[in-house]
Amino acid sequence: MEKLQNTTIFITGANRGIGKSLVKAALAKGAGKVYAASRDINNLPDFKDNRVIPIELDITNTDLVAHAAEIASDTKVLINNAGVLSPGTILEGDMEGKQKDMEVNYFATINMMRAFVPILEKNIPARIVNVASIAAYSPLPFIAGYAASKAALFSATQAVRIELAKKGITVHAVNPGAIDTDMNKGSEMEAMGNPDLTAKSILDEVEKGILDIIPDDMGKGMYDTWRKEPSKLAAVFHDMYHG
Repeated sequence: MEKLQNTTIFITGANRGIGKSLVKAALAKGAGKVYAASRDINNLPDFKDNRVIPIELDITNTDLVAHAAEIASDTKVLINNAGVLSPGTILEGDMEGKQKDMEVNYFATINMMRAFVPILEKNIPARIVNVASIAAYSPLPFIAGYAASKAALFSATQAVRIELAKKGITVHAVNPGAIDTDMNKGSEMEAMGNPDLTAKSILDEVEKGILDIIPDDMGKGMYDTWRKEPSKLAAVFHDMYHG
């Protein structure tokens, strides 16, 4: 696969967490330009690199998405990283939070792909990298809406991968475990992944052409358990929830 050196990369949710780390990792890979998108560009870190182009973008706003696509018409790699997490169970969690999870993590990410695919087709070979979650495989009752939205995104990613297979656009799915970011602040999970190491692993795997990427040890462990016997992973979260 083509390396990321001198490539133009567009990253959503670049102001913190994995997104911020992905910007730094892309620069370290020698990217020619990195569009760093955030709902408020004032919240973007100072990456101290003139290759970084800040873009104000709320991915749920279709007008802003269309405008971002116009600005970033040289994009070759689209990394859909922006996401939200609303805690709560299926039966007792806030429905508004579940709707927000689905709107941002699923529908808005689909809109990003629909807006950027015409651009990527002109810049082939190109890539889409969708950051989902290991929760796509895992029955997590305490973040049920988030898990459902990431499962939906993972399914959509598999589908669009087939759809774009003959158009010169490779589609990657990323399913990390819990990473030590603001999104997981207050989590009681141990041994969460480091965001910088996770971002580097993601881009390393993208360069290798690996389609389904699990970039951290926790994610790999959960995936291996699920792959061997899904009920065992369900039992882990049953004990965690009722423990």
